Amino acid sequence: MAFEYIESKEIEFSETDMAGLVHFSNYFKYMEIAERGFFKSINISLIKSLPNQLTGFPRTRAECKFSAPLRFGDIVKIHLAIKNIKDRSIDFQFRLYKSKNDKNHEEIPVAKGLITTIYTELNKNGELESRELPTELLEKIEIAPDSILNPKKYIKH
Repeated sequence: MAFEYIESKEIEFSETDMAGLVHFSNYFKYMEIAERGFFKSINISLIKSLPNQLTGFPRTRAECKFSAPLRFGDIVKIHLAIKNIKDRSIDFQFRLYKSKNDKNHEEIPVAKGLITTIYTELNKNGELESRELPTELLEKIEIAPDSILNPKKYIKH
């Protein structure tokens, strides 16, 4: 069963501000990139849009704490781990690292975040209603072990 996923991405010029630093809002996009990759890796759709049926995973909580900047051209590694699974929601923990271009492949922690997402369905009145997580999903995921959620190499905030 899956409990983590890692995605890497090069920082684009359009993601930076006038100081050459990545704008804070992009960190949430990076977390979503990893989330999408995770769902794709376990062959589950984030959004299902069929005639008269729409299901998806909107956010009920999103936070990010920054510890170092990212700049144009940097490679960011986004590590997703499942922190908690409830009847209708999943808590994803994210740790973002900047890869240094050295022989040791050292990584510098740049941010950590959390996104809580809830499984929903569009009802007949056009409103989103929470639903229990699908069995198909629950059969493929599990909560990450503590060694993944709290790695010793990551700087504690």
